[in-house]
Amino acid sequence: MDFAEYFPVWNKLTPQQQSKLRAAVFTREVPAGMVIHNGGADCMGLVLVQSGRLRSYILSEEGREITIYRLFERDMCLFSASCMIKNMQFDVTVEAERDSKIWIIPTYMYKELVDESLPMANYVNDLMASHFSEVMWLMEQIMWKSFDKRLASFLLEESVLEDTDKLTITHEKIANHLGTAREVVTRMLRYFQSEGLVNLARGTVEITDREGLEALE
Repeated sequence: MDFAEYFPVWNKLTPQQQSKLRAAVFTREVPAGMVIHNGGADCMGLVLVQSGRLRSYILSEEGREITIYRLFERDMCLFSASCMIKNMQFDVTVEAERDSKIWIIPTYMYKELVDESLPMANYVNDLMASHFSEVMWLMEQIMWKSFDKRLASFLLEESVLEDTDKLTITHEKIANHLGTAREVVTRMLRYFQSEGLVNLARGTVEITDREGLEALE
């Protein structure tokens, strides 16, 4: 796989910039569960997903996680270079949800490109706006949407991502995605089961009434 085919603004860079970037970028393989970026003090540079899936989340003072967004093939993670973003007010952690392969553009190269290339600067601004839009959407969901609706949406999204109605996922993992306590997830899943929407077993949640869950969204 060629980096140039994955980098969105490659054809808008000058030949000299392309040469510098190709010399600076490097590949890294990360196993599922590995944290590749941990807060604002960690500044590894831009991450471009070659294969696999990454998860970006924030951590509360109480140690509770909530997923901001996921990154799939060809997605770029800007927050992994958060030390270059002025007035960044929260720390973001990025981990591999699946075994993944990523390209890393070092911070110095990222800064040089943004300073020298208007297309690169515009792309970064658009990417930042997109990420913050996702954060604002998440906050709206938390503030205004009831938990049963959020959980139903999450289960349906997971079934699409995994291409199955039988999800291999723990209540703890769901809680981490949704920013709540495991006990809250367990209670709601049991309610869903009593309504015939899902079937629960150790480490699995099987969707048995997709239309019923969709009606909750």
